[in-house]
Amino acid sequence: MALERSDVEKIAHLARLGLDDAELPRTTETLNDILGLIDRMQAVDTHGIEPLAHPLEATQRLRPDEVTESNRRDAYQAIAPAVENGLYLVPKVIE
Repeated sequence: MALERSDVEKIAHLARLGLDDAELPRTTETLNDILGLIDRMQAVDTHGIEPLAHPLEATQRLRPDEVTESNRRDAYQAIAPAVENGLYLVPKVIE
């Protein structure tokens, strides 16, 4: 699918791009190159190929899931303006 100058002008208008007459031919060619690449990629047979979550199939190194800080909830709630049953109370702002 090849775009013509009028197509690019419409796209530029919808995207609120200010393209002048000197930029239109180059932009049209660039967009046509991109669409050509998409067509070539869609033509590749990918049947039976598993999708990748990451192109390098790298696994993330994880640290052990251990508690590293002490529980300081009581100290934090002691300075809170309003607390009830371990929860912070906040003023109602939406009716």
